[in-house]
Amino acid sequence: MSNKKVFLIYPPSPVMNREERCQQPTDDLIVIPPLPPTDLLYLAAIARRAGFEPRVKDYSFYGETLENFKQDIENIRPKYVVANIATPTLESDLEVLKKAKEILGDEVITVAKGAHFNFLAHQVMQDHDFIDIIFCGECELTFEELLNGKSLNEIKGLCFRQEFEIIQTPKRPFNDNLDDLPFPARDLIDNSCYIRPDNGKKQAVIKVSRGCPYHCFFCLATPLNGAVVRKRSPENILCEIKECVEKYDIRNFIFWSDIFNLDKEWTRELCKKIIDSGLKITFSTNTRADSADIETIKLMKKAGCRLVSIGIESGSQFMLDKMGKKITLNQVRNTVKTFKKFNMQIYAYYVIGLPWETRETIKETLEFAKSLNTEYVSFYTAAALVGTRFYNYVEQNNLGELNYQKPYYYPSVRTHYLGSDEVFELHKKLVRSYYLRPAYIIKMLFSIRSFTQLKNYIIAGLRVLWRP
Repeated sequence: MSNKKVFLIYPPSPVMNREERCQQPTDDLIVIPPLPPTDLLYLAAIARRAGFEPRVKDYSFYGETLENFKQDIENIRPKYVVANIATPTLESDLEVLKKAKEILGDEVITVAKGAHFNFLAHQVMQDHDFIDIIFCGECELTFEELLNGKSLNEIKGLCFRQEFEIIQTPKRPFNDNLDDLPFPARDLIDNSCYIRPDNGKKQAVIKVSRGCPYHCFFCLATPLNGAVVRKRSPENILCEIKECVEKYDIRNFIFWSDIFNLDKEWTRELCKKIIDSGLKITFSTNTRADSADIETIKLMKKAGCRLVSIGIESGSQFMLDKMGKKITLNQVRNTVKTFKKFNMQIYAYYVIGLPWETRETIKETLEFAKSLNTEYVSFYTAAALVGTRFYNYVEQNNLGELNYQKPYYYPSVRTHYLGSDEVFELHKKLVRSYYLRPAYIIKMLFSIRSFTQLKNYIIAGLRVLWRP
């Protein structure tokens, strides 16, 4: 009997949100909860469709080690081990595939996936002889063809070994029919581990679209998912929501997309279908600062949207222009004001440490953030991830050796005007200056609706005070 076991894993590296374009650590960030391994759950569903027996495990989430992985490999003895590899933890992540080969030898096929391999697959495979296959690009259909026995040479989006040669097949076109993908195999994880921070209830990620036309300087969304926004149909999304509610008792969601409300007609149709279904759910999602309108916001609110995240990035118009955001500070102000009018919470994202950053532009960002006074804020330090225009700029302008030891917390390179340590110190001051304002603390205390919410606010506050 042939081996039909597939083992899909997040390696035992530091806890990361490994949704490719983000690759965010959670330990060094204040209000970022760990997310379920939705990408692996999609691949698990694909494996089932191909007649295989998948297992999924997130080693980092449970604080397990390479030794735990070794024991699992010896017990499961899978045909395929597929690991999500993040750029910041590349070498430590790859150790799982090395260990799998040491234990099972040719009995196992080791597979690496991740954003890094869209751009440097050949180099990584050249440097690590224990990797059998690398997925390059969107990999659900690539994986299905692999499991169905198609010749490797005929599968687009692969890098693999053929005797002593490394072969890279042509790029796989983007999947325009996202409705054809099976729903994530959520029965393979303990969904109660992934919770909404403010109420402690189960929260699932539903991927509603892929692609972004804006191609910002530091962002991987466009290089990874294309400039065309590819959307699932509202009917298909609603079916997944119903499955989550009826099968897993999940009513809290993150609608994951590169840009949620660019197509207002689609956004409104989705919200109307949720409203008409009578499902009592809540969801959070993202929006651009220039694409919000009252009609759409009303429907989002009625459908259950409680929070929107906005990539504001900077309080300096000069910096916004340099990074290609294609928004103005006035547009940001108006959008935030409109969402606040409908009592929706706002999670603002800012990034400091891009090449043109100065002490003055960082100060502008702090003052702008304070003026908006959103409920939640993440101040990131710039991470020049492989595949971004930022990464290419660093190489061309000699801004230092890339440092991914603490991505988004400690800057990966210096700016033209500030050293990495300077940016790091300014980043810490930025976070404390925003979160430790008496007015902000009082505002958030009055918003508390549960003990869980209070506990999480206290934990977040202690992290602000005590982080190194």
